[in-house]
Amino acid sequence: MSDNQGSSNIAIKVMPENTSIKKTKHLVVSQKNINETMQRYGYCEEIISTINKENLLPCGLLSRLHASYPQHSGFLETQPFLFNDKEHYSGLSGFREVCAILNNNGIDIGHIVEREFFVEVYRFLATRHSLNSINWDDYPTDSVFQLVFPQPKMINDETTQKYIDAKDAKARTQVAIDYTELTNPHDGNQQLNKPWFENDEGEIEFLDGSQHKYPQCQLIFDKTTQNCFSFCTYCFRHAQVRGDEDMFIQKDIKQIHDYVRLHPEITDLLITGGDGGYMPASRLKQYIMPLIEDPSLLHVKNVRLATRSLTFQPEMILSEKYDGMLEVFDLLRDNGIQLAWMAHFSTPRELLNPSTIAAIRRLQNHGVNIRSQSPIMNHISLFMDDNNQVDIEKSARNWIDLAEILGMMCVGFHSMYCARPTGEHHYYTAPLADIEKVFNLVYRSLASINRPSRHISMTISAGKLAILGTSVIDGEKCFALKFTEARNMQWMDRVFHAKYNETENTIDFLTPFDTEKYFFADELKQIEHDLAAALAKKLN
Repeated sequence: MSDNQGSSNIAIKVMPENTSIKKTKHLVVSQKNINETMQRYGYCEEIISTINKENLLPCGLLSRLHASYPQHSGFLETQPFLFNDKEHYSGLSGFREVCAILNNNGIDIGHIVEREFFVEVYRFLATRHSLNSINWDDYPTDSVFQLVFPQPKMINDETTQKYIDAKDAKARTQVAIDYTELTNPHDGNQQLNKPWFENDEGEIEFLDGSQHKYPQCQLIFDKTTQNCFSFCTYCFRHAQVRGDEDMFIQKDIKQIHDYVRLHPEITDLLITGGDGGYMPASRLKQYIMPLIEDPSLLHVKNVRLATRSLTFQPEMILSEKYDGMLEVFDLLRDNGIQLAWMAHFSTPRELLNPSTIAAIRRLQNHGVNIRSQSPIMNHISLFMDDNNQVDIEKSARNWIDLAEILGMMCVGFHSMYCARPTGEHHYYTAPLADIEKVFNLVYRSLASINRPSRHISMTISAGKLAILGTSVIDGEKCFALKFTEARNMQWMDRVFHAKYNETENTIDFLTPFDTEKYFFADELKQIEHDLAAALAKKLN
């Protein structure tokens, strides 16, 4: 007998009889569990058939996710959902309807008038899925509750008291209207990003529903995407959701193609809103067919869809009604155009439910590349300790777990970014110094393949500015900064420094380290002046 044969016999001899059981004991989610959770979610026969036929909820995947992150998982929960009827709840009436359902189940969230003030200023939208994602046994600390429900102290005390003291509903609404003017819906001088071109008749055409700030990417706010599945309380584009007069809204698709033909530097069309997931398949097809058929549009390589439907209404993707959209995605893939699905996952809980897992796998089966770009927001994905200081380890753990789960689902972790200075910025933000510490812990704790693709950044008028870390120059600590996107793309080549500040929460307000002003300041001022002057001239 050879040594190899002897080794083989010994190995077999010492293997315990129950090895097969031990090998699979982590398979804690059975097909029976999956069938029960599909019933709990109230899936219709059509969706159950799709899930089974397309193998969207394999036991091995759900078991591995649950065994790895049981503290976030909802796969084995059995508690009945509170919301089982309507698919959407919207506006003041919808908010009151939700509160009534909660009250009927012994839950009083309190501060109702204060919360209604926020709803009148910004709106309220919530889906059945998002409401049932909340842990109602501990809702005040639940991230999704903070994400979709207005909270006390969001709007300043003085204005809130004025709303509370108003004599009637009409007077309260007027307080809300007046405050709306102060909410800064277009931070970063977004109105200057509106492009225009001269058409074949020599007339100037504005793209009223588009932005073209960075050479490669054009944002499109289509007329069909001016809504959301649920409204994020920190929304950066509340002008779109509430229908402000100066909102971006694109009605003419041909106009987009005419403009893109004149700009061969454009490689990406980014459909946003509101929520890009609201666009019907027929409308999306009108955007993409010229990209496929017209050689003059060959430079467009990617179509990005910015949507939170995977967090707020993933069941939509599992329905037969979505088959038409999947056919459009197949068409893009088969013609060499990437469909990049830009999701916004902030917490592991948003992922670890059967609807979202199944929806992700269905999209991936049709060539969709899903990436997650997420804001790091206090109360949602950033947490304070008992001393009201940023809890670095707890906050980082949220993102580390999220990154690992994204990796297990083959979803790219695109980026983390700071709260933009719009809406109730003070409520969600934290000192940049602390956020940088959280990011650094996240970054060094992850294998390189699961790290975010860029350092934490914030959008400002000049571009997207990232904090690379800290430096010590001549014994003084400072932030190292670099653009990841810029109005002048050559700015991206240079690392520069700002004075270290332990309290500032906005990159725009950091002080240059060794100069009176940043190297790009004069050029930015000129660019903004020229854009504003050209815009005024064209409008007149």
